[in-house]
Amino acid sequence: MDTCACALELLGMLVYVGAWLCTLTATILPQWLTMSTELLAIESYELGLWETCVVQDIGGMECRAYDSLLGLSYDLKLARILMCTSLAVSMLGILLAVPGLYLVNSCKGQGGHQTKRSLTVGGGALGLLAGVLCLIPVSYVAHLAVIHFFDETVPDVVPRWEFGDALFCGWAGGFLLVVAGLLLLTSCSCSQAEAQPTLQRRHQVRSADVSSRKRSEYV
Repeated sequence: MDTCACALELLGMLVYVGAWLCTLTATILPQWLTMSTELLAIESYELGLWETCVVQDIGGMECRAYDSLLGLSYDLKLARILMCTSLAVSMLGILLAVPGLYLVNSCKGQGGHQTKRSLTVGGGALGLLAGVLCLIPVSYVAHLAVIHFFDETVPDVVPRWEFGDALFCGWAGGFLLVVAGLLLLTSCSCSQAEAQPTLQRRHQVRSADVSSRKRSEYV
């Protein structure tokens, strides 16, 4: 067992699971965008993918789900689709990478090693894809918030949306998904580099056995 590859795989899987939880949290949280007004300082508003909320300083919070999917803006529709797709792809990547771990002895032999390596590569590639799918909607919503915040045509007294906690959680989840995918792919490279000298040694031993047998036959 290659210690380096095994350590990278375990670290990659831990980061993978943590990234999936961050992505799930970002998808569920209503704090994608927040807004507070000077006229009513005791209340603030929160905008999420599934609902909007009104938060009061005294501790009260009231949320209301969106009435219709067709009535949503295109940025929220895009964010919903991509975040749910990222969750599905990352979960598939986790399920695909688990059988490919060194510690899971599901396959034996040279063919089994290639199968496990293929599963790990597939899980890592899906992690990279899921990370990109998560970063796109989060960054796009943040980009729109920045454009609207610095819009000079809007008077300064008009309240503007600002970044919420869910955006930072989404950035963390997308970045960690990319890191998890790279760790799994790197572990495959390490295991392949370790396997080549082993195969060469086996070939040399077999060649030496064959030559010794031929010499014994001649004798």
